[in-house]
Amino acid sequence: MSHSSRDTAEGAGWGTAERGDYKQLMPHRVEKLSWLNPKTLWPARNGVLASWFGDPTGRTRSRWVEQRTVAGAPADKVVRRDDPDHFSFMVIGDTGEGDDPQYAVVPGFLKVSQDTRFAVLASDVVYPVGTADDYGTKFHRPYQDYQAPIYAIPGNHDWYEDLQGFMRVFCEAPPLTPEATPRPPTPAWLRSLLWHKPRTTDEQRLAEARKLRSAPAQQAVQPGPYWAVDAGPVRIIGIDTGLLGTVDAEQGRWLREVSKGDTPKILITGSPLYVDAEHHPCQIDGGGTVDDIVRDPDHHYVAAIGGDIHNYQRYPVTVDGRTIQYVVAGGGGAFMHATHTVPRVSVAGVSEDDFRCYPLRGDSLAFYSRLYGRRLRMRRFFTLTEAEATAVIAKRLGIRPTRAQVSPARVTLRTRLVASLLGAGGRPDRTSRFRLPVRKAYTQLLSPGSATYSPPFFKCFLRLDVTPDSVRLRCFSATGNLQQEIDPPVEDEVTISL
Repeated sequence: MSHSSRDTAEGAGWGTAERGDYKQLMPHRVEKLSWLNPKTLWPARNGVLASWFGDPTGRTRSRWVEQRTVAGAPADKVVRRDDPDHFSFMVIGDTGEGDDPQYAVVPGFLKVSQDTRFAVLASDVVYPVGTADDYGTKFHRPYQDYQAPIYAIPGNHDWYEDLQGFMRVFCEAPPLTPEATPRPPTPAWLRSLLWHKPRTTDEQRLAEARKLRSAPAQQAVQPGPYWAVDAGPVRIIGIDTGLLGTVDAEQGRWLREVSKGDTPKILITGSPLYVDAEHHPCQIDGGGTVDDIVRDPDHHYVAAIGGDIHNYQRYPVTVDGRTIQYVVAGGGGAFMHATHTVPRVSVAGVSEDDFRCYPLRGDSLAFYSRLYGRRLRMRRFFTLTEAEATAVIAKRLGIRPTRAQVSPARVTLRTRLVASLLGAGGRPDRTSRFRLPVRKAYTQLLSPGSATYSPPFFKCFLRLDVTPDSVRLRCFSATGNLQQEIDPPVEDEVTISL
């Protein structure tokens, strides 16, 4: 078995490792998506408009659901499969940038997933705005050799074209009939003036893309943007949190209904409920939260897995004497969100000793120090070795280094300054009111940018092995290096009792 990043620096992908073969899977011309480019940001403006002038996704989602129900989708939105009591499935999140980091995940994903029954794609299938024309290079092509169905829940980027591409591909739904333009001078009218509207789908292009995943074993038509799958001894429930990370009242009522009963349940959501050492329970319009439903002992949830944040995190939270695994799993292909900005963990009874993340904070800091050293043309000052980054993170958080160092690096004034400039997390008892907003601003504004096109990429995906008694959850890494393609390392593992 390959060493993981928790074992060695080479296991993390550092050093002179041989690059993997993933480029053979890629198209000859690849659009290098940059989130620092105004041409990318402007079409993705609907999230900002929704926060300013009101969020229309609840209404649009209801129309999609109604259309699917009229077309014959099950009213309870439950997919009833014939999986045995012992089976496995994959979860991968936030995939679709269509460039090196996404394709670098594919060889390891295919190797680990060979005997799995299906996969779930958790949030943001296609960037930047979820258009149907992008599905060929960002969905059908990379996963053409995965010989099982793929179910998906949309992320905010899939909503930037009113979910039209997502619904066409995963639900075989035709476009919605356009609604009348709101009357001025209402906020809805102002929003409609600037709203990015769905583009007309190139039908021939989409038909060609569909051929890449046209085998009978690959087919699955899901009931809508949110759904439940009954598979073996578990029920997997996928919810749609739209543009702003909330759930509409209609979906909330459905979620409460499908959560009833003794069957163990796993939630898949586009907005993680615990992330970056904070609790985000996810509001439901009309009252209550998603996490209220997950925590209810009568609902028997054992895990809640969320995309949207492009890394891996796990919080084992004890609720009424039982443990629910709250997982962030958005490292499937998009740019890497930093983990070095995560402060020392102390939330909901979860301590630093219980918390797991990938990439490790030191690797994240070393990654971003190289990025900004190159971007600002200050490599000599900014660039930290993985040993230096690991040492300064351990010092700032007051923890032992996760990975043992052959020769521990000395923490210097320069390494401390670089760590501070790049938003490295600290201890809760030393985090001032000023530092917290600064760290949030860093995470939201500075970490995006399709950071690099050379390994290590620090991508990840999950495999869940289900039996009547337990679910074994493993996080595998993908660095873009050959060794991790041949034998994907396990970065985290937990067995969940049913």
